[in-house]
Amino acid sequence: MSKKNDDFIQRTLNEFQRFLRLSGPAASASYTLLGAIIFISLIGYFIDKNFNTYPTFFIIGLLFGLIVGLYELYKFIIKK
Repeated sequence: MSKKNDDFIQRTLNEFQRFLRLSGPAASASYTLLGAIIFISLIGYFIDKNFNTYPTFFIIGLLFGLIVGLYELYKFIIKK
């Protein structure tokens, strides 16, 4: 009985590892999209905080981050 259990666990772990390998590039693209939006909008927020112009640069940073993130996602989709 132990041999069948070991085979099942081994097959399950192999399939999980295969799934992670296949989903890696898509996860990387989504992290790039979110990272660009968050990082560039935070830069805009801190510029606004220093120059007391809130929400001007925050919105500009948010839009620019969205453009950069979508461009990186586009490059990922085209490459595939």
